[in-house]
Amino acid sequence: MFDFQKNNIDISRNIKMVEFLKCELLNSISVVFEALYKGAKDSQEMILEGLANIILVTYSLGRRLGVDYDAIDQKVQDKARVHILEEHHLEKWYGDLSSLHQHLKDNRK
Repeated sequence: MFDFQKNNIDISRNIKMVEFLKCELLNSISVVFEALYKGAKDSQEMILEGLANIILVTYSLGRRLGVDYDAIDQKVQDKARVHILEEHHLEKWYGDLSSLHQHLKDNRK
């Protein structure tokens, strides 16, 4: 039997969580930007904290929107591969995308 009230509560709660995660994402981005702007002694820790939270919130937001963690990982890996082939500046100048691609590949095993 379909429980309309329970289903309605779940949908409402999910919508609230998506809105909360969107705010968390913006807040985390602002933490990183603020740390970069201030350039304080502890900015490295603030940057790390903000970046880690951005990744955490991104995965959580994806899950709330029905996207599997592995699908996110695969899409990032695919985009890195495309940018490598297109000789994106991050790859051409620093090799960052090859490094990220390898990191994701190693962690999928």
